[in-house]
Amino acid sequence: MSYNFNEIIERSNTACVKYDLREMFFKNETVLPMWVADMDFRTPDFVMDAIRKRASHEILGYSIRTDSYFSSLINWLSRRHNWEVKKEWIAFSPGIVPALNMCTLAFTRRRDRIIVQPPVYFPFFDAVKKHGRKLVYNPLVIKNGRYHMDFENLEQLCREGASMLMLCNPHNPGGTAWTKDELEKMAGICLKYNVLMVSDEIHSDLVNIGYKHTVLAAISPEIAAQTITLVAPSKTFNLAGLSTASVIISNPELLKKYKNVIESLHVEMGNLFGNIAAEAAYTNGDQWVDELLAYIDGNISQLEKFAAENLPKVRVMRPEATYMAWLDFRETGMTDAQLMDFMVNDAGLGLNAGKQFGPGGEGFMRINLACPRSVVDKALLQMKQAFDKLM
Repeated sequence: MSYNFNEIIERSNTACVKYDLREMFFKNETVLPMWVADMDFRTPDFVMDAIRKRASHEILGYSIRTDSYFSSLINWLSRRHNWEVKKEWIAFSPGIVPALNMCTLAFTRRRDRIIVQPPVYFPFFDAVKKHGRKLVYNPLVIKNGRYHMDFENLEQLCREGASMLMLCNPHNPGGTAWTKDELEKMAGICLKYNVLMVSDEIHSDLVNIGYKHTVLAAISPEIAAQTITLVAPSKTFNLAGLSTASVIISNPELLKKYKNVIESLHVEMGNLFGNIAAEAAYTNGDQWVDELLAYIDGNISQLEKFAAENLPKVRVMRPEATYMAWLDFRETGMTDAQLMDFMVNDAGLGLNAGKQFGPGGEGFMRINLACPRSVVDKALLQMKQAFDKLM
């Protein structure tokens, strides 16, 4: 079976954040929306079939996660990432962002110092600041068109008493698929200073052709004992609206602390259809994901080629992972406000502003490439025509 990723699906008026909130976020309801990180592809048929089958039973009462649910995740992680996980390590979260917040509550105290590595997915910042913790930056550094960690600065922050590091693995928005060597060096510093690592690996299945995802906790038992791993099917299979994620903790003491928080908030039961969808996705999703990655790779190549030939002041940081691309507009000389206005009102595009992602994001924008190629082509043409008018 071959899946059709070229199909245009109308999403407006479906209570969809990406399309139905354009007026709120961009003051322009006609922009081509390429911002929110969900896909414009159909949720896979095997997922929808499983949801429809369960929906045919007309009692939607309290539900549990069955043995087959856990087995589907365990087998997926073994098959796709060579990571052997035990059922008793797996806890629930209604999403990755809630998990980041619950980890802050479970493993740190007020005024503790928590490290993030900007520019990075912006909910990391609130997961620290809104709970009275101190946010400290370990800024990433661009070298040869790729983000790298500043290990010297990281060690200084750990030495100064940080208690936790929030890692984005793979990195969003830059798309870096951290290598085993990079992660080992980072983890070595954290182990030395007893800094807990929370690894957001929601994009782990979306590693592009020629690259590999390394599960931080799979590197060694010592690293695993000091790591909280967050995974979800939401990005991989376009299930974000079902609010279902897993928190994997092999250290029993840490697992107990996490479970105390989630149980105190009474959100551990989860979502009936999220459970059904996750199990179906992890059980049947290999071919779909392989075809998806090949298609996204084509979109990335199309973006790179077009920008090189037609957008001389735009630099593309080719993503090693994720379906987003990080675009560098600094050579245009525009301020962030000018760049956003230009994109919205001249190019007719709704992209994420780089400054949302913290220090180092200024002058950049994030574009979502999980859409039909014709949409990518349309966006690039609109961008070119807008820049041509500036000449």
